Amino acid sequence: MPRSSSSAVDKALDLVEAVSRSDRPLRLSEVAEAVGLHRPTAYRVLADLVRRGWVLRTGDHYLPGAAVLRISRTASANSLAALSRPALEALAARTGMMVNLQVLEHDRSRVVDVVRPARLEMISLLIDEALPVHRFAGPLALVAALRPEARGPYLRPAEVDGHPMTGPHGLLADLERVERTGFAVESGRTEALVASVSRAVVPEPGLPLCALTVVGPAAEFQEPLLTELRHALLDATSDVSGALGSAAAPAGSAHDVSAHAVDDRTEDAR
Repeated sequence: MPRSSSSAVDKALDLVEAVSRSDRPLRLSEVAEAVGLHRPTAYRVLADLVRRGWVLRTGDHYLPGAAVLRISRTASANSLAALSRPALEALAARTGMMVNLQVLEHDRSRVVDVVRPARLEMISLLIDEALPVHRFAGPLALVAALRPEARGPYLRPAEVDGHPMTGPHGLLADLERVERTGFAVESGRTEALVASVSRAVVPEPGLPLCALTVVGPAAEFQEPLLTELRHALLDATSDVSGALGSAAAPAGSAHDVSAHAVDDRTEDAR
């Protein structure tokens, strides 16, 4: 029976607990049934939990969010990180590069998992770090996958830092380029000798779920290797989408990998 007398806090905690203890992503009807709520009520509360990072939504399924993982790593057994881990490991093995998994929070992205080869121990892991859109490829890929009207909170840290917003080398041009190609490339903005390329998993238009980012020495992010990294990243994000049970593939296509190499070289040179 639906527990209409439960407080708002009870409902939210019940939903977080139901999503976290499940051994697979749950549909709305399953989550609502598990906690005894009407579906419209469960949907409204889940929408707030998604916004605050306690729950992640992929298509019509729900799973634990980054906020849950920061509080209890045991929840990761049923989380986005656990479901994505095989794809991260395969991508790191295929490329020889460090690979991380990121999700959006209120004004940045957060790194929730990392696979780092021994040869790249000198590169910072950034695990559990919150990254701004104007300095890292991961948040750039995620924010570019949002609808333009939803990007405001992520642009503000760049404005506060005095980062250029307009013009050919401004953040808005970067976002347009990534939206068009499906790939974000960064070189030397945070560490002079480190570069990265990232791609978002987007189960529904305008609602990116996560991003996979390949990180390594900037000298190794030149063509033709950069095209190979994009191909590997395209395959890996498709694998994550499949592992999450999403019918929709990430934005872009295999054609984008080679068709927009000039865009990536321009970005890489900055």
